[in-house]
Amino acid sequence: MSDVPVRLEGITKSFLGVQVLRGVDLELRAGEVHALMGENGAGKSTLLKVLAGVHRADTGRILLNGEEVTFSAPRDAQAAGIAIIHQELNLLPHRTVAENVFLGREPVKRGQVDRRAMEAETRRLLEWLGEDGIAADAEVVRLSVAQRQVVEIVKALSTDAKVLAMDEPTAALADHEVELLYDLVKRLRERGMAILYVSHRMREVFDLSQRITVLKDGAFVTCVETEHITSDQLVRHMVGRSLDALYPDRESEPGEVRLALKNAGNDRVRGVSLEVRAGEIVGLAGLQGSGRSAIARAVWGVQPFTTGTLELDGKPVRITTPRTAVRKGIGYVTEDRKGEGLALRQSVRDNALLVRRAALRGKPARKHTDLAELLKSVNVVSRGQHQEVRYLSGGNQQKVVLGKWLAVRPRVLVVDEPTRGIDVGAKQAVYRLLRDLAADGMAILMISSELPELIGMSDRILVMHEGAVAGELPAGASEEAVMGLATGHGIGEVA
Repeated sequence: MSDVPVRLEGITKSFLGVQVLRGVDLELRAGEVHALMGENGAGKSTLLKVLAGVHRADTGRILLNGEEVTFSAPRDAQAAGIAIIHQELNLLPHRTVAENVFLGREPVKRGQVDRRAMEAETRRLLEWLGEDGIAADAEVVRLSVAQRQVVEIVKALSTDAKVLAMDEPTAALADHEVELLYDLVKRLRERGMAILYVSHRMREVFDLSQRITVLKDGAFVTCVETEHITSDQLVRHMVGRSLDALYPDRESEPGEVRLALKNAGNDRVRGVSLEVRAGEIVGLAGLQGSGRSAIARAVWGVQPFTTGTLELDGKPVRITTPRTAVRKGIGYVTEDRKGEGLALRQSVRDNALLVRRAALRGKPARKHTDLAELLKSVNVVSRGQHQEVRYLSGGNQQKVVLGKWLAVRPRVLVVDEPTRGIDVGAKQAVYRLLRDLAADGMAILMISSELPELIGMSDRILVMHEGAVAGELPAGASEEAVMGLATGHGIGEVA
């Protein structure tokens, strides 16, 4: 196999007269992770689909091991050794791992599916990857999201793929699962596979990739070795502005205490005391399982506090259900917008009105806002209010989630991973919106795994460790200080 198994040259593609790709070049090398970056709408997904044979380029050519090839359908690309793992995993949950790996390509012996051969080959591929925690005969429904990612990769390997494209592979993974994927990607690279890695997460790109290609508005911007570029320079290539410009200036002084927890606890957290004031964004940091999301869910009434006190505007209240939380003026943006935050097959309009119609039924909202004005205020880009939310970009979906809370104007807003899976430009829009809400007097408790985001947005940072608050840090604290508290090494050093 060539050291450059795949080269795309001058790829263009238009849909209904709108040019989506404009002469894009891309080179994938064996034994390399090549990151593909750009804002939503930059053309990344379309380029992946051209490589996968889903779309045929209008002009340009694909070279495979130096020879020009034409893909008329995905099976052509697959036969050529190119596999793509999409963000939305394409597995049948009630089939076994082996059945999913060989779906549509089942080995046959004497006129029947040869399950023994199918499971044996699946086990061989799992062993080749160094994955001994997944059984070939296990039902996929019983696997974690990270393990399902492994199954997708084994599925690709079973077709003798030499090139693997991964589209936002960590979008649905927990922090500890991301580390597992890191190890897997590194093992694949060491075994000579060429990997095209699409992600909005800077840390992943700098941790895993050797080169980065940036697209903007469908055009090639640059291809650079990862070690020769900084995150700030990369953002400038993607959006035309620096990383510092992502975070809005603080424009409000904190007011009265809106939300207070006093020695609150349940089976996930203990002795939690914190305050969030009107006009303030308080960051909540911590490693996976530290209790940060458990606090959010308890404040929201999903897994209520069983000890201690929760106060709103100085008055003790008991929040035992989400409906109670909404009626008391608390909003919650879940980390899983697709699974818990949106009704994907309903319209933008219906999603924006979900809270107003459901939780506040029979009780007037504090402030009703004209829907068109509301959607404009959060800058939702769609074909109209009646477009189904599932067809929006991740960034616009997140704006709709935030918009549904603006429809009822809560006094307190808890946001968990507010920018997960969205591009840099959409992140800036979400940051601006959160800062505007704080300036309007809302109290915001923000949870994030991205330390630059937490540091750039927070007026104060509380750090969780093993179910308790380990300490508080001021705005602009260093990542080292946050991680020191999060890992237990800085406890007692910060007042």
